[in-house]
Amino acid sequence: MPQATAGSGPRRRTLLAAAALTPLALAGCSSPDPSGSAAHGPQGVPKDALVMVIRHAEKPYAGDLGEDEDGNEDPGSLAGRGRRRAEELHRLFPPAGGSTLPRPAVVFAAGGPSGAGGRPPARCRQTVEPLTTALHIPLRSEFGVGAEEALGRAVLAAKMPVLVCWEHTGVPRLIHALGAHQVLGVPASWPDRYDLVWEFTRRQGRWSFRELAQHLLPGDA
Repeated sequence: MPQATAGSGPRRRTLLAAAALTPLALAGCSSPDPSGSAAHGPQGVPKDALVMVIRHAEKPYAGDLGEDEDGNEDPGSLAGRGRRRAEELHRLFPPAGGSTLPRPAVVFAAGGPSGAGGRPPARCRQTVEPLTTALHIPLRSEFGVGAEEALGRAVLAAKMPVLVCWEHTGVPRLIHALGAHQVLGVPASWPDRYDLVWEFTRRQGRWSFRELAQHLLPGDA
């Protein structure tokens, strides 16, 4: 019987031990993101993101009418105060002096399929059109309310920062689609206000949240 080479026994045991440890090491490298947001990003740690969410500006009170782009009375359009807010929205972003938020690279507004009367929803688009025109920012409105899962994927794939103007009832679904719904301090629903900005920031796979007041019009809190 051939003689074993000196030292071959310990060396074999070392190699076997290393092979047994390798799967554990690989599993540790691909552990799931504890924030729960990795499902909406690429493999590994998802890219950093900054997403700002606003509600459309003021709508007409019950029994009142807004105005469309042609000055015609339209219950689906913004009220006069909402129009004024839309015109002032650019003050929140550079190059406006005293701006408190980063300039968005792209803006999403609720649109999608036509609603009543054969027209797509107008208020979100009316809210951000003056901003996108003034700052020459692309406006995307291919997603309708109810398509928040697809919207969330598009937002996270877009160039950052992103601003989303949405119907308040769909905001919780959007936040869930982003993977930020479990962040401490995020309200369960949008409050009865038009003068807020919700800012979601993802760094190293973890989301954080802050709420800011716009302070654009007299009477804003």
